[in-house]
Amino acid sequence: MAHPSSGHEHLPIPREPVHRLTAPFVRFLHVQSASGVVLLLATAVALFLANSDAADAVHHFWMTPIGIEIGDFSLRYPLEHWVNDALMAIFFFVVGLEVKRELVLGELREVRKASLPIAAALGGMIAPAAIYLSLQHGQPGESGWGIPMATDIAFVVGCMAVLGDRVPHGLRVMLLSLAIVDDIGAILVIAIAYSSDLNTDWLLAALVGLIVIRGFAALGIRSFAPYIALGAFVWLAVHESGIHATIAGVTLGLMTPARRYISGGIFSELLERVGNVLQGDDEDPEPHKAEKVRRLQWAARETLSPLEYLEGTLHPWVAFGIMPVFALANAGVVFDASQLAHPVAIAVALGLLLGKPIGIFALSYLAVRMKVAALPSGVDWKLILAGGCLSGIGFTMALFIANLALKSDLLAAGKIGVLCGSAAAAVLGMAMFLMFANKPAAE
Repeated sequence: MAHPSSGHEHLPIPREPVHRLTAPFVRFLHVQSASGVVLLLATAVALFLANSDAADAVHHFWMTPIGIEIGDFSLRYPLEHWVNDALMAIFFFVVGLEVKRELVLGELREVRKASLPIAAALGGMIAPAAIYLSLQHGQPGESGWGIPMATDIAFVVGCMAVLGDRVPHGLRVMLLSLAIVDDIGAILVIAIAYSSDLNTDWLLAALVGLIVIRGFAALGIRSFAPYIALGAFVWLAVHESGIHATIAGVTLGLMTPARRYISGGIFSELLERVGNVLQGDDEDPEPHKAEKVRRLQWAARETLSPLEYLEGTLHPWVAFGIMPVFALANAGVVFDASQLAHPVAIAVALGLLLGKPIGIFALSYLAVRMKVAALPSGVDWKLILAGGCLSGIGFTMALFIANLALKSDLLAAGKIGVLCGSAAAAVLGMAMFLMFANKPAAE
């Protein structure tokens, strides 16, 4: 997601010494590729620790049990479980927000514009799964077919930032939209294929929680506090129901309103009135002035829809906090030369490296030939193939699905396949862009 540029330096707001210390960090957070850099560093640290003398200590740290017990009810799991089921629910909540934004406001709201990324995403999910299953059908690792289906948008954005003008704007939009559709597919795979032993009582409780949230929204309740409490309850109910808890995050994200409560015109009028009060043009007593300032604060918040506000607020926490922590907890795998030749590792790597570009290219070509879609301006088929290779960077979602699909040695092999396949896809994709794309104009 693109971050808005900060314009504080153009406003007459007092600047304290601490601002000079925090300004570089704030600028870093507004660089699109920065989250990919942090994620890469976290992955490198996890791999280093897993292959060092500290490996056992790190493993025991992530296995530390944390939780609560109330009577017969116990919610006590290893720290790694809380990262994968609780923190990642917030990640999936933001994914839900992004999906809804694209469906309501973005490229996916118009069928003609959405047809190409949808077709490409479907191909990019079907072909990797087919390649994996062709190699693992009837084998112990067969259940990992969903691993190579996902694209990691953070790393793809980082690669595109490095490539600069070599990636045409139309292709950037297509790849970002493709990643959103890809996320929808991964969510469905998690919900359908990797959830089991449903508890209908907890599932009904989750449904009741969602109905209450919808009722609160219909009543016009704007405070976030009751929604946070109900959202936590829905997460708990889904977690206990047997459906993976992250599905609660996606569902809540899709339910978040995309309509703002106060228009810009009304806010401007209120701003003018408060300005008169603060400049002494109004004879209101001090308590009334304070109340008007509080109303202005509330109105400023309500000029953004809940979807826009939450996405903008949570994105830095997810990109620079939750995703790196997830990488630290899950990317640490002991590199054994024999594991590189493990059938599961090969199946995952080939699914990402070959399945993604083949599937994306094939269904994109079919959609254009059938005249249900058109190539973006300035994009040819060689660039579509290069973009397909770049989309083979699976990482976050692929590791997440690997944790659900595989166990023990198969899981280690699956993670190695994800890491090697994603790295190879990044190198190949960027090399193809450097070969095929027009060089950026000299400044």
